[in-house]
Amino acid sequence: MTPDRQFSRLICGAQQAAGVIAARHRGDDRGAARLLDAFPDRAALTDGFVLLADMSLQMHCERAGQTMTECVQELCLHLDEVLAAPPGNSDG
Repeated sequence: MTPDRQFSRLICGAQQAAGVIAARHRGDDRGAARLLDAFPDRAALTDGFVLLADMSLQMHCERAGQTMTECVQELCLHLDEVLAAPPGNSDG
């Protein structure tokens, strides 16, 4: 695969991953499932979500005026809080 084709595949995967998240947030579980099923393979799905997460964190860091390390630490603390919250608690 050429570098241009690989780059295009990554960008398309990240866009598709964003579509999955958007569908889930609007309550469209069927749409999210269809988008997940449309990934050509597990590698494309993984690469798409990793690129989306990386770009999202970069955007957050820029807006928050933090380093990537600070943003990742903050995210991990938040995830720990969610994990520690009682089941059914939507505050985390």
